[in-house]
Amino acid sequence: MRDTADRIAEVYALGPGPWTMTPVTRGALGQIWKLSGNGHAWAVKELLFGCDETQVGREAALRDAAADLGIASPRLHPDRHGAHVTLPGSPGGSYVKLYDWVEGAKADASDPEILDWFGRTMALLHRAGEGTVEAPSDWYERCPDDAEWEDVLKKVRDAGLPWSQELARFAATSAPQLAHWVTPSAPSGLVTSHLDLQPQNVLVGPDGPVLLDWDNAGPVSAEREFARALYVWSGGNDVNIASARRLARAYREAGGPAVITGPESFSMLFATDLNYIHVQAETAVDPAVTDAHREFAGRQAVTFLRDAPDLAAIALLVAALDT
Repeated sequence: MRDTADRIAEVYALGPGPWTMTPVTRGALGQIWKLSGNGHAWAVKELLFGCDETQVGREAALRDAAADLGIASPRLHPDRHGAHVTLPGSPGGSYVKLYDWVEGAKADASDPEILDWFGRTMALLHRAGEGTVEAPSDWYERCPDDAEWEDVLKKVRDAGLPWSQELARFAATSAPQLAHWVTPSAPSGLVTSHLDLQPQNVLVGPDGPVLLDWDNAGPVSAEREFARALYVWSGGNDVNIASARRLARAYREAGGPAVITGPESFSMLFATDLNYIHVQAETAVDPAVTDAHREFAGRQAVTFLRDAPDLAAIALLVAALDT
């Protein structure tokens, strides 16, 4: 990776080396590397499945607007030509983005102070992003139908993957139950926001919490993003009622506009989980991707199959907030 590190340093005008790149973590769409040299460090995000430059522009704009509100996040650096994403290697290589390196510990979603911070932060984002007229992406608004599940299930079975029966049970039971609640958002109540507000995207550094991973920034229903965040920050299917109520209270007190009305509020949660399982199952049997990508996708599909939202847990969460 030495040559790649040198090329990135040159494109971003970081100065002479030596430069090193160390792998840090892998996500669904990208690999994070630590780029080090001259006593400094940066985070490099390698985009494994191509790049949407318009989406990167949304990310940069929202991140900068959030910084003006006092929400700490890593800067997304432009290269020496002013672009926020670049292709430092030969054609056919991966696009990369360069961020500040942030030292910190993973956020503890059970910490009352972190829950208060997160509730306030989400409220700030929703208030600042009010009034958007752009419709949310289908990723958040629709989910696979019966034919799409049947198609991917056949591929998984034909490939002989050991979790094919687990996928079959899910497609026949949980998937249609969750899909029942997935509908298009009403035009009112849309905001521009982060769209991936999970504890894993928060690091607690020496100066406090830092919100990471703004890649998905765009339009969304405030109610639905609020509901999804409540679910993931209060323990998922192992609902912690006290955490949910504390987060919701911090959100309301900071002027957050969203209100949970029932299972329909969790449409975004259901859509994203169903779509993610389907996409990872497809990727796990895709001959056009690398073995490493297929193996990663298979592990992700199994993990999300086993952790898919439980409507009983959602009912508990709705009842707790109603009181």
